[in-house]
Amino acid sequence: MNNTSPVNHIQDKRTTIQSMIILACLFFIFGLVSWVNTILIPYFQLTLQLSNFQSYLVTFAFYIAYLIMAIPSSFLLNKTGYKKGMMFGLWCMALGALLFVPAAYWRIYQIFLLGLFLLGVGLAILQSAANPYVTIVGPIESAAKRMSMVGTGNKLAGVIANLIFAAVVIRESDRVLMKEIEAGVYTGESLEVVLDTLIKGVMTPYLILAVALFIFGIIVRYSPLPELDPSVVNKRPVEDESSQKHILQYPALLLGVLAMFFHIGTQMIALGTSIQYAGTMGESLAGPAQNIPSYTMLLTFFGYFLGIALIPKYIKQRNALLVCSSINLILSILIITTSGTVQIFGMTTDISLWYLVMMGLPNALLYAGIWPLAINGLGKYTNLGSAFLVMALCGSAIMPIVYNSFVEMNGSLSSFEAMKFAYAVLIPCFAYIVWYAAWGYRIKSWRRAVP
Repeated sequence: MNNTSPVNHIQDKRTTIQSMIILACLFFIFGLVSWVNTILIPYFQLTLQLSNFQSYLVTFAFYIAYLIMAIPSSFLLNKTGYKKGMMFGLWCMALGALLFVPAAYWRIYQIFLLGLFLLGVGLAILQSAANPYVTIVGPIESAAKRMSMVGTGNKLAGVIANLIFAAVVIRESDRVLMKEIEAGVYTGESLEVVLDTLIKGVMTPYLILAVALFIFGIIVRYSPLPELDPSVVNKRPVEDESSQKHILQYPALLLGVLAMFFHIGTQMIALGTSIQYAGTMGESLAGPAQNIPSYTMLLTFFGYFLGIALIPKYIKQRNALLVCSSINLILSILIITTSGTVQIFGMTTDISLWYLVMMGLPNALLYAGIWPLAINGLGKYTNLGSAFLVMALCGSAIMPIVYNSFVEMNGSLSSFEAMKFAYAVLIPCFAYIVWYAAWGYRIKSWRRAVP
């Protein structure tokens, strides 16, 4: 084998370390842009005077891009390679962030949605490139460990994203205005003036973000990241491939796509509704409740460190997935079956809120566990299979709307009870992931899967 082969590149320890650092930075960007949506929802709902349905479209516009753009992204990556594809993804995100400036200036909801959609398109390209890259850059058995390593960047961003947003966008004077708006102090033209003042707070931060994303795209393009050929480094033995002529003949992948859809969807339900759920208990966005998603992300951050320390030396990545999905299944049951008032972090809330927050810890290893099980051995289909998994990230757009439908079905109950019992939608989702970790990933043929 010559010295320029992909395999030898992988064996170069220095290159691998450099690659992991760059990829961790990419995952940090994923987190910074994605998780700020958890506070954008209630923020836009207030400043743009949105209905509950319109506020959920904030998440929908962002994540539906994964469904629309994932497969085109795989073709783009096959044509341009990973590095150029990542650059194009970052540039698309820069354009989306830039649109926040005119959207805020004129306070036009539809332009915000377009900007969020373009941010999602860019992330779809990046996710299609970065996730399989991390998976195949080393042994598949330790892929979850590498996913945990770069995932720390993602969840570190998740921990600080809302804190940064709250510090940079929501000034102390804004907090006073927000409380006054919620109290109904302003009406008519005076309300419009106050709302214009609040929403313009996003202009400078997103302008800076747009410039940073554009520059980082150039950095990635000319970085030492090696180009990998999935057909070489993620190939099954010839005898295993002989009967599989197209992507739909890989059950572990397709079943994994559904598992990823449920995981990402339930994660966004937990993050995107936690502030509103706290609001039904008397807590305000202008108060300590704004930090609740950061507590969830902090737990997820610690969960990644557990993955780095334990996988695969002490626990196989498949077993980690099974244990963590089982824990979340139990927590989802506790949310709707237990109650009691607790005082934590300056908030007086029902204990079910904190079961929702606690899901952040086991969530850390669900994504990292599902991905390598789903794309293992796809060979030349690796990029397309990864695109299927990226499409599953639209669960963040769809599942919160499903959850909201359950809330509205409970309209005869109080707001607190309606949201609490709607969390029952989490139970079948986690039950399916438990099944996938225990059995579903083993299925090699649809023919054998039928009794």
